[in-house]
Amino acid sequence: MKRFLAPSALLLSALFTACSGGQAPRTAEFVPPAPAETDFGPLRVRYNALPSLALSEAVAKQYGVQRDAGTALVLVALREVQGSDEIDADGEVSVTAHDLSGTRQAIELRKVDAGGYTDLIGTARVSPRNSYRFEVVVTAGDRTETVTFQRNF
Repeated sequence: MKRFLAPSALLLSALFTACSGGQAPRTAEFVPPAPAETDFGPLRVRYNALPSLALSEAVAKQYGVQRDAGTALVLVALREVQGSDEIDADGEVSVTAHDLSGTRQAIELRKVDAGGYTDLIGTARVSPRNSYRFEVVVTAGDRTETVTFQRNF
């Protein structure tokens, strides 16, 4: 039995080395999620949430957001689609974040100038290795629509 274990261990070791291609393990890199959008007739709602550390210092300063491991930037943009063009749209927006334990936090939004457009931004407290479901409620004109999306931090 001992003769069988030694060659098996040697073979497994060789296989695991071959799987890694001889490369040392690397740390995980943050891959930002693609921004999302949803159309409700001519109203386009764009939304995203990302770690504030993913922002450059210049962008964080422009938005007035503190770069910090426990903070996520939440962005919502309302646009009216007119043919191939988009213009700022008016509406009221509220955002709530829910983590895996069910804890809710309302996110206070404020307007910022984003290169000719007006976006709504806010911050959420996040913890590492947690997943958050964001609920965005938009009221524009006589319609109220809800969008949900999820981000892992």
